[in-house]
Amino acid sequence: MTAIKHALQRDIFTPNDERLLGIVNVCKAGKKKKNCFLCATVTTERPVQVKVVKVKKSDKGDFYKRQQTWELRDLTVVDAKDASKENPEFDLHFEKVYRWLASSTAEKNSFISCIWKLNQRYLRKKVEFVNVSSQLLEESVPSGESQSVAGGDEDALDDYQELSTREEQDIEGMMEMCEYAISNAEAFAEKLFQELQVLDGANIQSIMASEKQVNILMQLLDEALGEVDTIEGKLSSYEEMLQSVKEQMDQISQSNRLIQISNTNNGKLLDEIQFLVNYMDLSKGHIRALQEGDLTSSKGIEACINASEALLQCMNVALRPGHEKLLSVKQQQQMFTDLRDTFARRLTNHLNNVFVHQGHDQSSTLSQHTAELTLPKHSPLHRDLLRYAKLMEWLKNTHREKYEGLSRTYVDYMSRLYEREIKDFFEVAKIKMAGTSKEAKNKFGLHGSSGKLTGSTSSLNKLTVQGSNSRRSQSSSLLDMGNMSASDLDVADRTKFDKIFEQVLSELEPLCLAEQDFISKFFKLQQHQAVMPPLAQPESEEFDGSAASRIPPQTDHRHSSSSEKDMVRLMMNKIFQSIETELNTLIALGDKIDSFHSLYMLVKMSHHVWTAENVDPASFLSTTLGNVLVTVKRNFDKCILGQIRQMEEVKIPKKSKVGILPFVTAFEEFAELAETIFRNAERRGDLDKAYVKLIKAVFVNVEKVANESQKTPRDVVMMENFHHIFSTLSRLKISCLDAEKREAKHKYTDHLQSYVIYSLGQPLEKLNHFFEGVEARVAQGVREEEVSYQLAFNKQELRKVIKEYPGKEVKKGLDNLYKKVDKHLCEEESLLQVVWHSMQDEFIRQYKHFEDLIGRCYPGSGITMEFTIQDVLEYFSSIAQSH
Repeated sequence: MTAIKHALQRDIFTPNDERLLGIVNVCKAGKKKKNCFLCATVTTERPVQVKVVKVKKSDKGDFYKRQQTWELRDLTVVDAKDASKENPEFDLHFEKVYRWLASSTAEKNSFISCIWKLNQRYLRKKVEFVNVSSQLLEESVPSGESQSVAGGDEDALDDYQELSTREEQDIEGMMEMCEYAISNAEAFAEKLFQELQVLDGANIQSIMASEKQVNILMQLLDEALGEVDTIEGKLSSYEEMLQSVKEQMDQISQSNRLIQISNTNNGKLLDEIQFLVNYMDLSKGHIRALQEGDLTSSKGIEACINASEALLQCMNVALRPGHEKLLSVKQQQQMFTDLRDTFARRLTNHLNNVFVHQGHDQSSTLSQHTAELTLPKHSPLHRDLLRYAKLMEWLKNTHREKYEGLSRTYVDYMSRLYEREIKDFFEVAKIKMAGTSKEAKNKFGLHGSSGKLTGSTSSLNKLTVQGSNSRRSQSSSLLDMGNMSASDLDVADRTKFDKIFEQVLSELEPLCLAEQDFISKFFKLQQHQAVMPPLAQPESEEFDGSAASRIPPQTDHRHSSSSEKDMVRLMMNKIFQSIETELNTLIALGDKIDSFHSLYMLVKMSHHVWTAENVDPASFLSTTLGNVLVTVKRNFDKCILGQIRQMEEVKIPKKSKVGILPFVTAFEEFAELAETIFRNAERRGDLDKAYVKLIKAVFVNVEKVANESQKTPRDVVMMENFHHIFSTLSRLKISCLDAEKREAKHKYTDHLQSYVIYSLGQPLEKLNHFFEGVEARVAQGVREEEVSYQLAFNKQELRKVIKEYPGKEVKKGLDNLYKKVDKHLCEEESLLQVVWHSMQDEFIRQYKHFEDLIGRCYPGSGITMEFTIQDVLEYFSSIAQSH
């Protein structure tokens, strides 16, 4: 095995700078025995790499070659199979398990021991050795064959070196001196042994010669040992001394540590005291401002604001654990609470007085606004109160009950003030609106010059619920518009009403917006969600201080989900609770005076609602005007339905011609008025829907009247009225009625043609009957050239009929026809010449038709009419000029 080891080292591992430290002859377990060697090697260069190499003898020669290499760091388990019995089998677990059968148990143990040492020396890796005796891992491999195989113990592993070049040269020189060294190894070994004995003898003699020196060396060693003992004694004494110093140093260290802890505690205590002093100390100036500060001057209010903010900061400071147990902290907190309650009480009393005094002062100035249609401005009041806005915010955060009490007081007094102002304002508006004539004043209960409505709100509401018969009796109906120039309620009155209504809305809008803006800023209701103030009471309960005081504070929390915008809207509803009622009363009055006022009100109200929604869709103004707009729209719809109902109930005189129907003329004037009012309006769609309803009713009732007409022919009634409708729609260019305009033109044209044909059938009646008979014979199958042989339609009969209509008679008949048409048509529409020209065209068409029939049915007869087309043109022209 030694020779094989040296051969492998020389041929395989030395060229790769590796040293072979362990080798075992193995074959794979359970298979056909193909022997190979497992070698444990290390590299000669650093860092050292430890490998397990499988070496196999080549099939073609006696040399060896590497077959497979594993890194030792990849080895996880070495399994020796049995630690107590001799068993040559063992397993190595790399990326997979390799099972081997060694040639002997000694070789296996030597190789496993080598692997264990290499792992301990170079890798320090926890390779698991299974079924391996502990003695094998702890002790070095014994001498003998195993030592030679494994490469010796750990020292042998460390001391092993290859022969240097000089050593190789010396060995070769020695072998050359002994030529028989190779041929006779025993003789060479004997010679070497003899020389070794000679050297040993020389060494012994040298040692014996140096005995004196050895004795001197031993004496020196004894002296050195004595010195060592002396030094050790001194060191022991020093150690005892140092031990006492160590104990003293430990005590000093403990004292220093206690001092450091004390300093740390003192520092923390100082920090806590400074924290409390800095954050829970209120200056004397702030305390004086809270207790007796002037709440009327700007300087005093500013001082109170600064003091209240400082107090709030002190009260809201986040105390650290344990602070609340300190007596000084408790006393300071109690002082803060007393200051808060005192200042909250002072502030509440002062603001209550301000609300009361301002309400009385404002009411004293109402008289100067009653003569003109304006509302008093509250900007001075708002400006004065906004100085307290920050104090109100402080009160809201610290004393919720007093804050809510102030809001109730403000709403109570301001609602009374606004109710008086708005009532007087609307009284003036009603007087100006209904004061167009003495008749209107007497009708609606307006007496004297004091500017008051005797009927007040209740009487006007009574008027609103009257029946539709009284509404139809007013002069605002469509049927009465034809006489509008003779009525007091003319266009000027409507324009005046429009201006009054616009003035009312223009005064209300900035008033509501300013009040809502003030409430948001003063009561701080625009920053975040807050609980609901006790304003949402049942409507049946009177809103006063006593009623509000009965509401427990806990009820506020039931409304915590409502937003602050809802709170603003609730306060606005309470303050301006009379606006919607007064507006509805004013609208009812305007609608009673003239139902067409609903057009003006719809446009104005729509515009103001649109403006309010752009500012804030959920505001009180937007909601209130939206509700009133519903009432205006309802009145507008009632107006349209009333006009349609009056169309259906119209009666025409039986003994006079019809002409242009009153509701047709009324529709024209309504459309002209509406187009003027709704120009660039936001609610054009409502008017378009009304147009469609009205025009359909006009069409239906025109036809109804035409069917019932006894004096005027139906075609004339239809022709004239639909011509008027077509002209109106063409002039006004109402886009939503384009289809109705085309229908009106179609009906006018059809009835014009029908009337012309009907009227022209009378002047040439016999000639018409004759040629109708001729056409009937042709239709029955008689050839046209054979019609003249029919007894009733021969040439003689034709000449007889033609002679009955000489030119003089024809002209006379046309003159009578002109007079009759003149009686049928009305003068307003000026359709006489149009109808006369259409009759001329129709007469000429019939004339040509008769001549064509004569040429086809009576060819070569030479029969012609007694008059020519030129004569016809002269007849029509002379008749038209004579009249």
